[in-house]
Amino acid sequence: MNRTRVVRWLRVLLPLLALMMLSTLFLFSRGGDTESRIPYADVDAEAMARDPRIVAPEYAGVTDDGARLTLRATEAAPDEDSGRAQDLRLDWQRPDGLRADVTAPQGGLAGGAIWLDGGVRMTTSTGWTLDAQSVEAATDRSRIAAHEGVEAEAPFGTLSARRMELAPGKGEGASILNFSGDVRLIYQP
Repeated sequence: MNRTRVVRWLRVLLPLLALMMLSTLFLFSRGGDTESRIPYADVDAEAMARDPRIVAPEYAGVTDDGARLTLRATEAAPDEDSGRAQDLRLDWQRPDGLRADVTAPQGGLAGGAIWLDGGVRMTTSTGWTLDAQSVEAATDRSRIAAHEGVEAEAPFGTLSARRMELAPGKGEGASILNFSGDVRLIYQP
C-alpha cells in the first residue's frame, strides 16, 4: 500500500514539477529584440511611399524590322507622361548582325521611343565610338538618332556633326550611319 500511495503522489507531482520548470524557462529567458528588423532592409518606407520606384528594371522587345532591344537601368520612377530611369544601358542588335551598346546616366521610355541623355556613349560592333548629349532609339523600327551634336571615333579617324542617324539602308541592305549638319572629318590613315 505504501508503494501505491507514492506512485499516486508522483503522478500528480511530476507533471506539476515539469510545468514549474517550463514556466521558469519562459519567465527568466532573455528578452527578445523589441525592434526586430531585417538586417538588409535599411530603407525609408515613407519616402518609398511618396516616391515610388522600381529597382533594376528591364525592358526587352523586337522592332517591326527585327532589331532586338534590351534596356536596363539601376532604378526607374514613374513620371507624369512616362518614366525616368538612372544609369541606363541599351543593347541593340539588327538582324544583319550590327550591334550597338548605348549607355547614359539618365533617360526613359516615352511615345514609342527610348531617350537617353546626360552624356551618352554608343559603341558599335563595327568599331565606332560615339559621344552625344542625348540619343533617341525607336521601339518600332531600327533607328538610333542624335540631334544635339555628336563626336565620333571611327576606325579611320574622328568625326563631329550636329546630327547622327543609324538606320537600315534601302531595301535589304546593311545599316547606314549617317552624319549631317556641319560634319567635320579628321582622317587618320
